[in-house]
Amino acid sequence: MPTPTEQKEIPLEFPWSEAPGPGTGIEVAPGVNWVRMPLPFALDHINLWVLEDSDGWVLVDSGFDSSVTQEAWAQLFDSVFVGKNPKRLICTHHHPDHMGLAGWLMKTYDITLSTTQREWDAYHLWSRLKPDAVTEMMGRFYKRGGVSGDRQEIDLQRRKDMSSRERISPDGFDYIQDADEIGVGGQTWAVNIGTGHAPELAALFRANDKVLISGDQVLPKISPNVSVMPFALDENPLKDFLESLDRFRQLPSDTLVLPSHKLPFYGLHDRIDSLKAHHMDRLDDALTACRESVTAAQATTVLFPRALTDHQYFFALGETLAHLNYLWHAKNVSREEDADGTFLFERV
Repeated sequence: MPTPTEQKEIPLEFPWSEAPGPGTGIEVAPGVNWVRMPLPFALDHINLWVLEDSDGWVLVDSGFDSSVTQEAWAQLFDSVFVGKNPKRLICTHHHPDHMGLAGWLMKTYDITLSTTQREWDAYHLWSRLKPDAVTEMMGRFYKRGGVSGDRQEIDLQRRKDMSSRERISPDGFDYIQDADEIGVGGQTWAVNIGTGHAPELAALFRANDKVLISGDQVLPKISPNVSVMPFALDENPLKDFLESLDRFRQLPSDTLVLPSHKLPFYGLHDRIDSLKAHHMDRLDDALTACRESVTAAQATTVLFPRALTDHQYFFALGETLAHLNYLWHAKNVSREEDADGTFLFERV
């Protein structure tokens, strides 16, 4: 899920000034329809895409698992997308606003799910963990980050409340991978893998009219969250993210980008350059914070000086760790553990 951090203004072109309203859709390219669903977070919406095929609708991402989203899909299929049935769901990645309602859609409309192997694995890693295992893992994450006990308790209680809900999980999937070609409506969408924000995000590019369904990999005005995950504290997701941006820059500069949040836009190369510059600035901030030995929690106040909600804090800490780990892997900072098992970072 992206961190709703506003970026510097860059010269992007927005063909649509407003998103489709509830229960409506906008055709943004031949056979490509844009719908929007609500989210119960600070970033309060997700863009979803409905592709027209000869014998049904192909959905790209599911929306968040809630009765509101279920009712919205039912309304759309009863009004806007009548005449054909949904036939397939493609999930760009495993985050709950993208794959959360996949099981319900599959069961309700008898459709198949397509996603990458690592996104399927990540979904089930989170969804099948028992509450005690989540508590232990998150406690270790917060201890390594130097987070106070009060903050830990707030987050753990929030996760217990979320995990208590009954959900329908997907019971199978069709495997897709980088460079696969997916035929929809007599045209071809190529799978382009993005990393860093998610393990193996599947963006879709239609070359004949240069349309990219980017998921969260490239967003206008806000930066997708790039975080160290609690189960992989030594990884370097920021390096993965920056390298995958270089691969997306090989797509045409005049590509129409259909992002999961905010508005569709032109200006792919400019936006990629802006995202990379943003993270270079954040790396400078992180290095400055490490002039003395600091915990990730202390560095978070430097990278995210504004007030954060409890929901946002988890992502801010994970992203701070991603920048610190980038510097650690590059040998710009050292990382030691104190007697309590907390990571301490210091410039070398």
